[in-house]
Amino acid sequence: MDCPAANTVLFLPLKLGNGTISSRIIMAPMARLRNSRRHVPLVPMVPTYFAERASYPGSLVITEMTMISPRASGYPHSPGIWTNEQVAAWKAVTAAVHAQGSRIYLQIGALGRVANPRVLEEDAVLFGLPRDSVRFAAPSSIPCTKGHPTPAELTTEEINTLVKDFATAARRAVFDAEFDGVEVHGGYGYLVDQFIQDTSNQRTDCYGGSVENRSRFALEVMRAVVDAVGPERSAIRLSPWCSWQGMRMHDPMPQFIYLIQQLRGLKLAYLHLVEAFRARQTNSAEALFGDSNDILIRMWGMTSPIILNHGFDATSAIEAIERYIGVADIAVSIGAPFMSNPDLIYRIKKGIPLAQPDRSKSHSVIDPDGYITYPFSDEWKAEQDARLRETTLGILRSVMEFYSTY
Repeated sequence: MDCPAANTVLFLPLKLGNGTISSRIIMAPMARLRNSRRHVPLVPMVPTYFAERASYPGSLVITEMTMISPRASGYPHSPGIWTNEQVAAWKAVTAAVHAQGSRIYLQIGALGRVANPRVLEEDAVLFGLPRDSVRFAAPSSIPCTKGHPTPAELTTEEINTLVKDFATAARRAVFDAEFDGVEVHGGYGYLVDQFIQDTSNQRTDCYGGSVENRSRFALEVMRAVVDAVGPERSAIRLSPWCSWQGMRMHDPMPQFIYLIQQLRGLKLAYLHLVEAFRARQTNSAEALFGDSNDILIRMWGMTSPIILNHGFDATSAIEAIERYIGVADIAVSIGAPFMSNPDLIYRIKKGIPLAQPDRSKSHSVIDPDGYITYPFSDEWKAEQDARLRETTLGILRSVMEFYSTY
């Protein structure tokens, strides 16, 4: 039995956006690929998955990155939010989560240079679109990795269209699919991140060449999203230290300091920061000399909650939250353990050992195995059975009282 965390800072409620969550443990966005070739989440599989992981009342779960439009796509089984069919499936997901008394944000994004050009061409045919409307393009003509195709450079007109696509996706998510908010994916080498960092952006126009210009696209996207759904339903995820997909500037700090200074003024629901692997135990002095979000966290301060991500367990999560008490309102997002522990928050609260995920099934396309086949803990099931019995007895008592009066 692990040490129960029920009486720790992990279970302090947190005001986030226009709602309150019951713990500081959030399900991180994770690509799971249980979506059709038309980018529609599979029903009832996907609603079941999210409802299970939102089963601890007052939870927040964040979806995998969802494509804002066909031109933003490029993976065959990623979810989308641009068709009525996709929206209807997502609405089934949000209804299932809300029925658990929990909240759900849709992570929205675009692939840019990491897309598969063949999939873009297939999608143009699949959705009856002109081929040039789904061009394989990015901020600059720089491939993400050796051997990956080289993208065309986005035109200013295409950039403006993508900004509009983000706003439209946010509106469809919140007002049609009934998500509680949207999180723009601004990290991990996807399109927004490609504009932010000089490893992928070597433009010479107003979208490149300086810290301010490289921040322009991200800020235009976030302003458009805020205008579409409100600041209390808008958030962004950033990964300053991530080297995946050909990223990681030589010195990310000036770029991200400027960007976060500008984002503060938008009064977002939260800021989601991916930690550097070796930085979680750093203090403010060490942050000046190593890879750490400490300066960024302190700069954001109490603007709104900060969600930290990267390999947290209960102990390190408690340490991170306590380190910033009075400085910033911290929560942590956890990924892989949520795959194999649908009752993860309950297990952490009670000190119940965690089940280990089968990583070989993390991205098994359209397959329920390894997705909705992980069991709840025996303790959770026993507690739910007891509640059901008490509810049933309560109903019987009320029925008997009703008939006894007539």
